[in-house]
Amino acid sequence: MSFDQLGLGPDILKAVADAGYTVPTPIQMQAIPIVLQGRDVLGCAQTGTGKTASFTLPMIEALSKGRARARMPRSLVLTPTRELATQISQNFATYGKYHKLTMALLIGGVSTDEQQRKLGRGVDVLIATPGRLLDLFERGSLLLNDVKFLVIDEADRMLDMGFIPDVEKIVNLLPKIRQTTMFSATMLPEIRRLASKFLLSPVEVAVSVPASTAETVDEYLVEVSSRDKNKALRTLLQNEQVENALIFCNRKKDVDLLSRSLRRHKFDSACLHGDMAQSAREETLASFKCGTIKLLVATDVAGRGLDIRGLSHVFNFDVPLHAEDYVHRIGRTGRAGKAGCTFMIATPADKKYVLAITELIGHTISHRAAENVQRTSPNELIETVAKTPPLRKQFEKSASKRGNTGREAEKTEHNKLHREKQKIVASIPDRKPAETAKNSIKSTTSQKNKTTTAGWGDHIPAFIQLRSHISN
Repeated sequence: MSFDQLGLGPDILKAVADAGYTVPTPIQMQAIPIVLQGRDVLGCAQTGTGKTASFTLPMIEALSKGRARARMPRSLVLTPTRELATQISQNFATYGKYHKLTMALLIGGVSTDEQQRKLGRGVDVLIATPGRLLDLFERGSLLLNDVKFLVIDEADRMLDMGFIPDVEKIVNLLPKIRQTTMFSATMLPEIRRLASKFLLSPVEVAVSVPASTAETVDEYLVEVSSRDKNKALRTLLQNEQVENALIFCNRKKDVDLLSRSLRRHKFDSACLHGDMAQSAREETLASFKCGTIKLLVATDVAGRGLDIRGLSHVFNFDVPLHAEDYVHRIGRTGRAGKAGCTFMIATPADKKYVLAITELIGHTISHRAAENVQRTSPNELIETVAKTPPLRKQFEKSASKRGNTGREAEKTEHNKLHREKQKIVASIPDRKPAETAKNSIKSTTSQKNKTTTAGWGDHIPAFIQLRSHISN
């Protein structure tokens, strides 16, 4: 089947051909004719299968006649993230270039002035995240009583991010007579409950098993101890043929820490998370897409809505706490039938999350040995202890004190570090004979040199070395 058999107009078909598409995807073949009939649709398809075009193309066709009034958009697309909203706006710009439709993008992280000006002139298509939409509505910058077409995209992600109360509030502000389309990558019972509230006798369209992964993606599981995760990731980056990669962490602060660690080890990386300004996020994404940046460390803000052609690898540095997020993360690679590769680095504490993921996707994940990452040297472990945030904070606090109190606090912290070092070094199996012999020689030399005064000459106390390391 070709696009001209779906009932689309000649201008849209021309725009689709200009974009280089000739054959619709399965979700497009099923959804577009139904949407053109004016029916409500509940669509389920894994990420990367062309869901966006399934509603953008028929919306452009339906909105080609008529004109928007000031502050009263004719259609509304709700998305969970700024990145997904931006991607949808790009789709409308690409497929609607032969139509004179106006569009506005309402997302956080940018000034509202330009958004309010566009709304004041009237928009045919309004693409928004729930928070910014409600903010401008409460300011009186827009009215929702002329919306004829509603799209709720990535509904399961809306649920995960806690946006459903906002979505329900927005839906209650819309006209009762409208056409509604809801798309989701997974079809949870809660999503069906929401569909029964928002949609009227919908036609359900599903082109894959819910929560399935793409067949073109090779999945691997690497099991290591928690202290060896960073080294495991660096080893994989060195040994695999990584052209570009997304590296996912669960927490924003870990994204910054991991990105800095990779840069210290000469890897070209940048970070992406929700606390960044929108301009910085867009600049980082642009650099990653054009190849200036090879590795992008991100939270799940990048798990949806990023369409990066030719992404070779996805690394789950942290096992996702929600099994559904695994599907969306690895869905960034292997898109449009292309091959992709994913690695998930798991520790013993992640066992229950890994089991939840395998139960959801319906198959086991192949194990890959983490070569050269199972053992860390004593010096590296001691360095890790010195960089541990609680100990570092205590060291800085003690260093800021004065007089006898400061020296006593410093001595106390030194003793704590010394005990931690002893525990870690003692836990390392099979220390090398050469290393033991070296320590024995040092001990003998120290006993012979009775005139050496501790703290002077060649002898430097361990706590001074650790403080110097921290300050550097």
